[in-house]
Amino acid sequence: MHYRAIIFDFDGTLADTLEHTRCIYNQLAPDYGLRQVECHELETLRDFSLSELLKHLDISKFRVPSLLKRGTALLRERIAEIPIIPGIAAVLPTLRGRCETFGILTSNATENVNLFLDTHGLRDHFTFVSSTSKLTGKAKHLKAIRKTFSLHASEMLYVGDEIRDVKASQKAGIAVAAVTWGFNSRDALHASDPTHIIDHPEHLLELRRS
Repeated sequence: MHYRAIIFDFDGTLADTLEHTRCIYNQLAPDYGLRQVECHELETLRDFSLSELLKHLDISKFRVPSLLKRGTALLRERIAEIPIIPGIAAVLPTLRGRCETFGILTSNATENVNLFLDTHGLRDHFTFVSSTSKLTGKAKHLKAIRKTFSLHASEMLYVGDEIRDVKASQKAGIAVAAVTWGFNSRDALHASDPTHIIDHPEHLLELRRS
């Protein structure tokens, strides 16, 4: 059986925002007394969980909301330049046809996501776009989505590219497909024990719920 509801993360899952995010972080870093991140560091950083990443970059958790707010505002200025993940647009119509609820849950701003979807002609595929202002707030929102659409936890799938997406799904009691083309590495995602690991967008079409 297919999942009745598929919810996607945005950054790194649908949109290839990694390099833009690095550049925006480097733009903001001096204001917070933080060091910049070089391109060659990204492969190492991909193995880190969120808490490990913040510790490695010496970012206080109290600074995260401000960085996130300013970063999403700067990202809005770059939306037209951000590429879609290769191959993802081709599978979305088929996936949408298999489920009743098709949404996005992100820690980015809904305005950014809607602008991106409009740019790529994808907005009509999605039932909703929802945002959480906290990097670790997705579990609560996933539970709320389940109640809103009268779903059983076993009927839902979250698709994301980070360890925190896996942990949020597990906390919410729903299945999670960890995609390896985003921020966290395949090894790091595998260690977090997701329901599925996806190496290419086409492989999303093969998913079935048990």
